[in-house]
Amino acid sequence: MTDRLRELVEGSDLDGLIRHVDGLASSRDWNGMLELRRWCYEAAERGKQLFGPAQYAEYRLALEAPAAIAADMAQNGVSRFTLGPLWEVAASTHTWDDISAHLAEPVRTLIAHERSIRGDDMDGVEVDEDVLGPTVELAPWEPTYAPAVYRSDKADFPEPNFSPLASLALPNKTEAKPDDRVEEALRALVTPWVDNSNGRAEAVSVNGDALQAIRTLGAPSAYGARVEPEEALAYMAWTAASGGAHGRRRGLAVGRSLAWWVVAAMADMMDVDLLDPDDVGDAAAKITWYRWQPETETSGWSAHLAAQLDDRAWALSAHDAR
Repeated sequence: MTDRLRELVEGSDLDGLIRHVDGLASSRDWNGMLELRRWCYEAAERGKQLFGPAQYAEYRLALEAPAAIAADMAQNGVSRFTLGPLWEVAASTHTWDDISAHLAEPVRTLIAHERSIRGDDMDGVEVDEDVLGPTVELAPWEPTYAPAVYRSDKADFPEPNFSPLASLALPNKTEAKPDDRVEEALRALVTPWVDNSNGRAEAVSVNGDALQAIRTLGAPSAYGARVEPEEALAYMAWTAASGGAHGRRRGLAVGRSLAWWVVAAMADMMDVDLLDPDDVGDAAAKITWYRWQPETETSGWSAHLAAQLDDRAWALSAHDAR
């Protein structure tokens, strides 16, 4: 350890260590950054609060270092304080051909799905089917998902292109008819918002149509739009990828998987080992989808979805304050 690094570590100089990481990254001194990470963790075992600089180093290594080091960070790094899961960070800047040889499960499957979303050819790539539900190759009926953009000091999580909302004419409430599988799948889209942040989520099932489900959920008035299945899938995947206001981001590959499982639950296809893409696509096309929001919606993270298949309908309302 250099004298300068020793001084920063022993002095618990958080700002100085962050600047030191930036300097090492600028000079592409990956070994120096690994050394800083190691010493910060060792100092943390002695009671020094240096987890932040250590995890910032892991983030920069996952983002910018050669594939072997990035893969190591994706599999062994800690993403508690980073802008996103390190496997997604590494996948954002390393192609499948570059990084795949350095990966083990389950991170290998997560990165394979992420690289597929980002356009890599995954023909013939075998993954662990127990990690995520969808096939690794995108189905022809799927939307163009909006992947995260990670940078050295920030990240962007662009929204998909959403249809504009207009005032909805909501009918009277009807009696809720619980559908545990679908309601659980809908709430699973926003689990981090509720469990790790300030959010709340409600889901309801009814015998009727999607607008009745929205009204039965408690919204006296709402804006909304009937949307195509592609938009509904993109919306669910984008929602489920996020951590809300303060929860940990789960990543777009996980969001896509959870969106597929919502469709599977609505179409009563949960009792299968592997979701068939044709079956999921056919089911998604038969479902009537709505994006909506209460007219009294407050600022923060929100997710509002309604759907109808035959004479059954469901609605989700979730909100997480900033």
